[in-house]
Amino acid sequence: MAYRTIPNESILPVALAEFDSLPDSALVDARTIAGLMGCSINTIWRRSKAKKLPAPVRVSEAQTRWRVGDVRKALNSLASTDECA
Repeated sequence: MAYRTIPNESILPVALAEFDSLPDSALVDARTIAGLMGCSINTIWRRSKAKKLPAPVRVSEAQTRWRVGDVRKALNSLASTDECA
């Protein structure tokens, strides 16, 4: 995973730092979504299982990702119901 240092910020994964500019078809991992939502990776998996987040895409046997477009829709719906963080 690539990282970028943002001035006056901690080191962030590039996918998290540039999330707004990613195309809807891009794939991101649970760590990126956890950073966006301000919660743990385990919470991301619990929310996915509870259908509060979209189902992930299995990229390989060892890699699971989410589509950026699906994550944006989920974040908007969570924000409107005050279930974030």
